[in-house]
Amino acid sequence: MNPFWKYKFDHVIFWTATVAFHMFTRIDMIKEAGFDQFILEIIIRNVLLAILIYFNWLVLIPTYAQQRKIIVYLILVFVSLALYALMKNVHDVYLNGYVLGDESKRFLFYNAYYNFSIGLFYLAFHVALQLSKEWYFQRELIRQLEVEKLSSELEYLKAQINPHFVFNSINTIYFQIDKQNSSARESLSAFSEMLRYQLYECNGKEIAIEKEMMYLKNYVSLQRMRKDENYTISFVVEENVKDFFISPLLLIPFVENAFKHVSHHPHKNEVRIKIDKHDDTVELSVFNTKEGKTIAEDHPGIGLKNVKRRLELLYKDRHELVIDDRADSYEVHLSLGIQGSNDKAKFQSIDT
Repeated sequence: MNPFWKYKFDHVIFWTATVAFHMFTRIDMIKEAGFDQFILEIIIRNVLLAILIYFNWLVLIPTYAQQRKIIVYLILVFVSLALYALMKNVHDVYLNGYVLGDESKRFLFYNAYYNFSIGLFYLAFHVALQLSKEWYFQRELIRQLEVEKLSSELEYLKAQINPHFVFNSINTIYFQIDKQNSSARESLSAFSEMLRYQLYECNGKEIAIEKEMMYLKNYVSLQRMRKDENYTISFVVEENVKDFFISPLLLIPFVENAFKHVSHHPHKNEVRIKIDKHDDTVELSVFNTKEGKTIAEDHPGIGLKNVKRRLELLYKDRHELVIDDRADSYEVHLSLGIQGSNDKAKFQSIDT
């Protein structure tokens, strides 16, 4: 993120301009009421204004406006503005009615319309600025995605090989392997299914979870064949993980990462993968033992960075990713909000 936005310089500029303008309009108060009353006016008015603005932006908008509870939101905005005007009125009565001695201004609501209008103006102005900033970020994100898409397509074209040639070669190798060598045949068959899935099944935005689970199962099976008895590998998919769609190849980076960084002790090394579903949330848990420094220090690769970006783009506000990177283990917990179901998709649970 640009340092200007990262360090909230836009807020600094907004409040500097707001306070400076207020000081300019009330500069005569120094002669009329003294410098201390002038400073008190600046502090009270702008603190109340800040409370009003940030309460709206950080509480009311996320809780009500974004949840489409518009009537409740508007009522609470009106109440907030009324409270702001009331508290500012109290200070105005003190300042004008008692400090400056104008008895006609000792009525609590004499300045209510002005204060309410000021609060409404700054509230609307701040919301407009924030929406403009979000629009700018969205435009930059779309532009960046277009550049990345073109780059990815170019890389794909450069690396593309004829899939029919690949599958024909795999079939030829498969039948050349002695039938008694069942493990080699199983490995080649699993690899063939994974390749077929990547080339032919992953072209859409979403895919049935059953197919994604089969892809993960084949990947784990291949990894099992590479590991010896010093490795304990657990892959569990609960029975209720079915009948919904998910973005393709979204979970595999976490599983790949576990096998890539699993420890290599001569006695006990462990990889645990579990996938479950609770209501409209699918839960992925991946655990692996490891040794040495944290993975982030030793392997600053882009795999996890890319999948985090995909999650942010595809499941914005619908996912939670927690990574626990300890000295001897690495654990990932991903909660993913899902929508819709696939009545035609049927899949038996995997528990290997």
